Amino acid sequence: MGAVGIGALVSAMSLALRKTVLGLGRMIPLSTGALGVGLVLFGMSRVLWVSLLLMLVCGFGMMQQMAASNTIIQTIVDDDKRGRVMSFYAVAFVGMAPFGSLLAGSMAHALGAPRTVMLNGVCCIAGAIWFASRLGVIRKLIRPIYMNLGIIPPVNAVIQDSLGR
Repeated sequence: MGAVGIGALVSAMSLALRKTVLGLGRMIPLSTGALGVGLVLFGMSRVLWVSLLLMLVCGFGMMQQMAASNTIIQTIVDDDKRGRVMSFYAVAFVGMAPFGSLLAGSMAHALGAPRTVMLNGVCCIAGAIWFASRLGVIRKLIRPIYMNLGIIPPVNAVIQDSLGR
């Protein structure tokens, strides 16, 4: 658990140093994939120091994905709806955890803990691939919001800057 915490702390510090939300969308599938790979390899590991390193990777990936998702959601949601949206976000993460734990416990009883961890890692990798395949559509939806917020300058401003005006 300490190794996961250290990985999450390093991840949180790296996110705190970011100056913009641009690029966070790409970080979501990358970090989810890293979490998945870390879980699969952790399920196969029988060496303590290797397992600790893999848990660092898992903690880093988990925190990057959760914080990047949270940041993007809070950035694109209108101020008057942010509380409602974040309550749904909290229900999705906190409220579903007991059901996930129940499912994981049942799987571990039937398949064994290592196989359960590996299977959950494969699910993370599959989710990362699916999200990455949808990233272009998501970007098209978010781009106008970022432009309205001034995060991305309008195309005309970029063209004029390139012409030196």
